[in-house]
Amino acid sequence: MTGIDRAAVQAASDALFAPDAPHGLTLALVVQHRGEVVHERYGRQPDTPFGPGGPVTADTTLISWSMAKSITHAAVGILVGEGRLDLDAPAPVAGWAGTPKAAITLQHLLNMMPGLEFVEDYVDAGVSHCLEMLWAAGKEDMAAYAAGLPLLHTPGTVFNYSSGTTNIVSRIVGDAVGGGREGMEQFLHERIFRPAGMHSAIPKFDDAGTFIGSSFVYATARDFARFGELYRNDGVAADGTRVLPAGWRDHARTFAAHDPDGVFDYGAHWWLWPDLPGSLACQGYEGQYTLVVPDRDLVVVHLGKSPSDLRPIVVDRLRQIVAAAP
Repeated sequence: MTGIDRAAVQAASDALFAPDAPHGLTLALVVQHRGEVVHERYGRQPDTPFGPGGPVTADTTLISWSMAKSITHAAVGILVGEGRLDLDAPAPVAGWAGTPKAAITLQHLLNMMPGLEFVEDYVDAGVSHCLEMLWAAGKEDMAAYAAGLPLLHTPGTVFNYSSGTTNIVSRIVGDAVGGGREGMEQFLHERIFRPAGMHSAIPKFDDAGTFIGSSFVYATARDFARFGELYRNDGVAADGTRVLPAGWRDHARTFAAHDPDGVFDYGAHWWLWPDLPGSLACQGYEGQYTLVVPDRDLVVVHLGKSPSDLRPIVVDRLRQIVAAAP
């Protein structure tokens, strides 16, 4: 079997970490091929008004941003596999029964097609439900905030990427698990993080005790790669433990919609790269990526700080790394 072209990976890495790189900053890059880390590199956190920066290392926990959505998908999969959640039943959300929102299923939510109003904007607080939910009026109970927004479309007909939708899913998962914040935190660690080997993972919760599954898991780059590896192996951990139901990876990468604002497609809380058939990716604000390419036995993690209009540069570098794998 032919190995990965390490010189090509190094060239892409050099471009990502160049001091004058046009995309901004790369903080961490991990490339795993056939379960082995074949390239690993770290940068430096910039100074901010909140404190000085410093070197990033293999032990530095970095923010997931929306890569957390795919972790939420894993949590749903476990409960669906145990018969505790039903993808096609009306989503069990307080206040939706007996209203037009009762037509929204868990599957609609996972495909980002519930029909609910939500503006996913990270800059303009005046028109951003996302900023309002994460840091303003909705921050104490994010799921309730999102669930209370108007229904604009028939469920299942319009794709609208929404962090609010994910936090509704997180509340559904938390209710099914039981035990409030402590119960959900225990579930994430015992059923996902620990079996996957993600010992650094730190999930965050809102004041209502709901896992902020849209945006806030902190972990090392290697641990995000371990999460990607879990999906590369269709839900089986490195030690052979089945963590997710067989076929749950295919659920994640089943096409649901094309993102009208970009080049990617969407499955179920995972992004799809059309030029890499069978691939699936966790993607987050400022250029966070965990790209899984099962056909090439590859997982690539990039963590950094890139403006949205420059992220295509990062994507092109990641494609170069994929091309280096046979």
